[in-house]
Amino acid sequence: MSQHELESAVFHQDVLKYVDLGEGPPVVLVHGLLGSHESWGPQIDMLAEKYRVIAPDLFGHGESDKPRGDYSLSSHAATVRDLMDHLEISSAPLVGHSLGGGIIMQMAYLFPERVERLCLVSSGGLGPEVSSYLKAATLPGSEFVLPVLASGWVRRNTEAVLGLLGRTGLPVQPSRSAVETWRSLGTVADRATRDAFLASVRAVVGPRGQTVSAKQHFPRFETLPAMLIWGGKDTMIPAHHAENVREEVPRSQIEVFPDAGHFPQLDEPYRFFRVLDTFLRAGTEEPSNG
Repeated sequence: MSQHELESAVFHQDVLKYVDLGEGPPVVLVHGLLGSHESWGPQIDMLAEKYRVIAPDLFGHGESDKPRGDYSLSSHAATVRDLMDHLEISSAPLVGHSLGGGIIMQMAYLFPERVERLCLVSSGGLGPEVSSYLKAATLPGSEFVLPVLASGWVRRNTEAVLGLLGRTGLPVQPSRSAVETWRSLGTVADRATRDAFLASVRAVVGPRGQTVSAKQHFPRFETLPAMLIWGGKDTMIPAHHAENVREEVPRSQIEVFPDAGHFPQLDEPYRFFRVLDTFLRAGTEEPSNG
């Protein structure tokens, strides 16, 4: 259950839910596969002390509608653009996690006038390697396997085993990244969510890895302030993908949190906020007259 009040907007007869919190310069947070605004954890409240935070549940995710149809990067990017239009936000810094990173890079390509700066968090679209879990979701029959993995019986028994191991004194305390991954996997028990997930992942991943690359668009990002934040222990998308951007866009800033996983915004929330806030303020500070 979300701790934030969700607003609603209707696009093409489908309802999109989103958080709109705080005052000040706007910043748009775009979550990843099986995520929602909740994937940002405490970042929404911390950022809302200084900024107007917009955090949608993309179509097919969270509390938003899950229509049958297009779940490509371009379609998601158009949804973010439509939401900005609805909120009368002409442009803003965009922060994208995982799939959300690919979405905001697609926005920078399709709607460059809407993007003031990019922050890519454990982003897709920067190299072929991706976890076996995501590759398996592209295989025939995965639509039948996923509901079993997400079933209450499997989840209860897995959690019971982990609880028993914990009582033995073994170090099995999961990271916040692992907790969020486990939580999000449970959402595919719902058929509409599962169908939307499979459509989204198959749009960008194949049996051999990621099939969509932003590399051909890198020259367009050379004049756009960009920062990448990654967890050094990311098992979903490896941190060395950040170097693919550094090679093409030398001015980009890269921050790797060595002990964080796929959700550095959850594993190291205060460090993440400080790094992101510094990056965002660099775009809003008045130039010195000295």
